[in-house]
Amino acid sequence: MLRLTWVQPEDLLGHELRQARQDGREPSAIAARWRAAGGAGAPARAGASAEPASRYLRQLAEDLLDELADLPSRLADDEPTDLAAIRARCPAWPSPAPAAVTRYALEAAWLGRAVGCLLGKPVEKLPLDAIRQLAAATGNWPLTSYFTAKGVPAELLAAHPWNRRSAPTSLAENIDGMPEDDDLNYPLLNLLLLQRHGRRFTTADVARLWLDELPAGRTFTAERVAYRNLLQGLEPPRTARHRNPFREWIGALIRADVHGWTNPGDPGAAAEQAHRDAVLTHTANGVYAAMFVAAVIAQAAATPDIHACLRTGLTVIPPASRLTAAITQAIQLARRHDDFDTVVDELHATHAAHHWVHAIPNTALIAAALTHADGDFTGSLARAVGGGWDTDSNGATTGGIAALLTGAPERLPDHWTAPLKNRLATSVADFNGVGFDTLAHLTHREAARP
Repeated sequence: MLRLTWVQPEDLLGHELRQARQDGREPSAIAARWRAAGGAGAPARAGASAEPASRYLRQLAEDLLDELADLPSRLADDEPTDLAAIRARCPAWPSPAPAAVTRYALEAAWLGRAVGCLLGKPVEKLPLDAIRQLAAATGNWPLTSYFTAKGVPAELLAAHPWNRRSAPTSLAENIDGMPEDDDLNYPLLNLLLLQRHGRRFTTADVARLWLDELPAGRTFTAERVAYRNLLQGLEPPRTARHRNPFREWIGALIRADVHGWTNPGDPGAAAEQAHRDAVLTHTANGVYAAMFVAAVIAQAAATPDIHACLRTGLTVIPPASRLTAAITQAIQLARRHDDFDTVVDELHATHAAHHWVHAIPNTALIAAALTHADGDFTGSLARAVGGGWDTDSNGATTGGIAALLTGAPERLPDHWTAPLKNRLATSVADFNGVGFDTLAHLTHREAARP
């Protein structure tokens, strides 16, 4: 039986009920109707429940998704998605101070993104306790190298198995180049986007590129729903809103790096570029997460001070938003506690109601990791991946930022980069097998394009 993940109405409804509670709507009456009809909650970790719902429940789920979308939100004024409204709420929007970024810095950033993603892949979806135990069992806690199964007790592996799709290519003993991952596919797509349309691309250009170059099976959560909506004839930005309970999850954030890399010293332009990309699939805090990261990266290309970069990132997102509050709290925790495990425990307690792929807790963890490690590459990676939640995505974004700060690939520890063998696997366009040095050259050309 084929159970396509992230699109079944009976599974989407549970996620939408949780999203409604978080974004200021009151869904209790609709939730009661769903439960009374025999409807179940959303799958806890997977993208689809094991068994399909009845025809009646599926139709009811579709109707209730539409009813939920019509509920008013008490947070709407503080968390707009329109760019003009966002800018109106950001009194300290950054002024451009264009800077040059070197090809070597961009190669470091590409490598750092791949290393962080690869480090997080085998423990994706695992609970925080399992990550700590698996690493500690091989003397790798705090993390200083890739995860390995060698030396891990069989009973621990039985209780907490590695991510089944990733273990064959991402455990230390199995790594042979960088395997395919959506956290690398999207930067490749955005590189193509800039090559074809330049920095004045539209959201419709992003949509057309996806339909041309991105296999539907390589999309997940909000991206898969938006892709489905495109095939049903919906236009952006409605593609982000229609029956899409994942619109504040992490997907737009993982697409933001190229927008930062190609606007060095101009975080405002990077954020605007990330916004045009993000609104295909996301709204509100899902969009803000992408804008924040793009601005941080654009500033990092010009200022090797991670704390200044994070402060700049906060200037492009609404100050009354939930994301701003989460990032601010995370940075404060990182400054207050010497032990990062304490920081992580507090973040997990604060954001326990969020799904593990939601943008708010994951962006907060990224900011805390970079702050606590003072931007150090290995230290930042160890904290971001060791902090749980969306481990490969957090590792990728954190690794890309921390590596960019180093300025050159030779400044990254060899035990992280050598296993990648300067080779990236992907199903995007003609990039399969491309080297990170080549990607840096292509990205540098876009960054220097007038």
